[in-house]
Amino acid sequence: MPQAPSSSGYNPHSPYTLYGGELSLYTGKARCYLCYKGLDFNEKPATRQVYKDFILPRVGAAIVPVLHTPDDEVVQDTTDIIDFLEQRHPQPSVYPAGPLQRLVALMLEFYGDEWLVIPAMHYRWSVVDEQYDFIMREFGAMSDPEASEEEQIRLGEKLCAPFRGSITALGVTPETIPGIEAAYADTLAHLDAHFAQYDFLLGSRPSIGDFGLIGPLYAHLGRDPVPRALMEKTAPNVYAWVQRMNAPRPRSGEFLADDRVPDTLLPILATMCREHLPDAVDVVAHNAQWLAANPGGSLPRVLGFHPFTTGGATGTRYIHSYSQWMFQRCLDHYAGLAGDERQRADTLLGSVGGLQALRTPIRHRLRRQPGQLELVEA
Repeated sequence: MPQAPSSSGYNPHSPYTLYGGELSLYTGKARCYLCYKGLDFNEKPATRQVYKDFILPRVGAAIVPVLHTPDDEVVQDTTDIIDFLEQRHPQPSVYPAGPLQRLVALMLEFYGDEWLVIPAMHYRWSVVDEQYDFIMREFGAMSDPEASEEEQIRLGEKLCAPFRGSITALGVTPETIPGIEAAYADTLAHLDAHFAQYDFLLGSRPSIGDFGLIGPLYAHLGRDPVPRALMEKTAPNVYAWVQRMNAPRPRSGEFLADDRVPDTLLPILATMCREHLPDAVDVVAHNAQWLAANPGGSLPRVLGFHPFTTGGATGTRYIHSYSQWMFQRCLDHYAGLAGDERQRADTLLGSVGGLQALRTPIRHRLRRQPGQLELVEA
């Protein structure tokens, strides 16, 4: 969220600054958006010094990406960054005007942000020994770009420990890996069929859904050596889309006419509704229980563990309270539809198995607030 300017000096005529890194999933989402909008920006690595001198004092947490504006405002979280910039640079919007297209775009942003993280983290850390030097060097180079390659690898080994240890909490275990890989292979195949016909999800212009998907499909799955080779071999049209997203023609393209949603997206939405949305609905229930017992409190980022299923494999993963904030975007848009627009949405959602989930009641709405990662009741 935007924060008040600091007392430090700044140049009001300077471009935007994006702090992050090539290896960062969410930095990739923000970077592609900035490139598509044709905005003047510099990207700077989130080095140890940057964390110490800028990110921690201004954001309150060691997290990227962070956008620093020419007016000395600081915005953190990719969705907040995009919405902040959309207000300043509204044309062409990455949010479709068509109500059905907008619903689909919001759903696929949510899917990319919160669910494709599972295969992204699996294909980085479960097979880390097969791409060890690349990963360690990437982490070390972001922290200390001036260090030697050997020093960067040693530094990367220290920095990577928390990430390597996090995949079990995400649900990545020997029991679930076959399902994770099967579900990802299906997603790649469906996306490949879609991108064989369309440049982006909803036409010749990228939508907020494209930016949600590019995070995991670039930084981890389209760039790390092992999953990149898999994508290039099995889904060349997806790989070509990754390149388009990273080198777009600024401010170009249009969404499909007449609010049309391509049939090629329906299998992807069906997978989302079958695997991801049950997790999201259960998160809403756990958040409500916690807030009822702790009125006025800041929700912990993790509220225990719950079961999940992907690719036919069942396991347990953490209850990520933050995902409700993203889910609310889909729910709010759906709730605002009426008449023919609601009928069309219901027909599409019914065909992909998502109608009940999109009718989830929210008794305790959540919001982000500056200076903390935890969500609070709105």
